[in-house]
Amino acid sequence: MPETVRLTINGKPVSVPVGTTVAAAILRGGEHVFRRSVSGMPRGPLCGMGICFECRLTIDGRSHQPSCQTPCRAGMDIRTDGL
Repeated sequence: MPETVRLTINGKPVSVPVGTTVAAAILRGGEHVFRRSVSGMPRGPLCGMGICFECRLTIDGRSHQPSCQTPCRAGMDIRTDGL
């Protein structure tokens, strides 16, 4: 069984395998809207390479973090703006 890390996504506890990106953890947890555009349209991962910034969200209180390039760490507090 792979080693896991525990973190929270929008206040919900989640366990994911070590090495999982934040974007993959969010999708695995059933979320699909990472943020909203200025016009209110739902946004999520597009390129998966950190170029488009459509997957940015708030990690540990720091906004505009690219979730597709950020590995999960134990205790992370992840907040999407798609609520």
